[in-house]
Amino acid sequence: MTTRALTDPQALRDLIESRLFAFPKRHFLASQDLDPPDILALLDLADAFVDLNRQTTKKLDILKGRTQVNLFFENSTRTMSSFELAGKRLGADTVNMNPRTSSVAKGETLIDTAVTLNAMKPDLLVVRHSASGAAELLAQKVGCSVVNAGDGQHQHPTQALLDMLSIRRAFGHVDSLTVAICGDVGHSRVARSNVILLNAMGANVRLVGPPTLIPSDADQWGVEVYHDMREGIAGVDVVMMLRLQLERMDGAFIPSAREYFRFYGLDREKLSVASPNVRVMHPGPMNRGVEIDSEIADDLSVSLIQDQVEMGVAARMAVLASLAARLEA
Repeated sequence: MTTRALTDPQALRDLIESRLFAFPKRHFLASQDLDPPDILALLDLADAFVDLNRQTTKKLDILKGRTQVNLFFENSTRTMSSFELAGKRLGADTVNMNPRTSSVAKGETLIDTAVTLNAMKPDLLVVRHSASGAAELLAQKVGCSVVNAGDGQHQHPTQALLDMLSIRRAFGHVDSLTVAICGDVGHSRVARSNVILLNAMGANVRLVGPPTLIPSDADQWGVEVYHDMREGIAGVDVVMMLRLQLERMDGAFIPSAREYFRFYGLDREKLSVASPNVRVMHPGPMNRGVEIDSEIADDLSVSLIQDQVEMGVAARMAVLASLAARLEA
């Protein structure tokens, strides 16, 4: 991006318009919906939105006249807020629906909800659900575009996209980097989506965690698997920590939080074996003192965690804008 585009609001808007493209599919349900050229196009568009979001005037009319419904069956702060901001900054009429206070709480099925929503004629439906495959089921029942904001232990593709945006902005590229995804991989939709995108863009991916938290088929993911934290992050460029998802565990996967931090929590001593220019990530919310030490999380010389929050709005703006472009195509 040129200096003029960074300082001239009209030039920035022209740049965004030049980078707009039609999303390759009607819905964005999983990371494998994107080929490398699509990933690059979304990252380039998101880069321009980062600069827009740092301006005093942040609003565009790309989604003017469009209706975006955010339907979150699970609690969320970062994801729901960033989708809401993304839609509003693009000019959409944005509606947040809380199923816990809707007819779902009275026994309405997911299909009934889909039929009801479809009758309201939304253009974009952003859904988060505790059941894997829920977003795909909704996509089969509605006439609008559906964005998967996390479904069970399946996928969270926009999180992987914003993570890649953070990585590319920190290093200038993604290919040839070594990324270690550490912790509760088995219950993580973030890990699955990230592995797919990172592999597609030529990164070397490692999974690090105790055997109880690494999926049994992980050796088929195109990654290296480590059960020793220090071995797993030795020399890596990026350490991506994952939250222990206790709400998804139906047994004793770890002896205790204290023991988990001792062996797999990220602290300064363990991080010392990584690359000198290592960057640390976490999709949030963090369990400080369990997955990551506060000293690392708050050290802006290595931590990209706050950057990930900022990139979330820009990446989701890119997804919504390109899906709208497809609707118009």
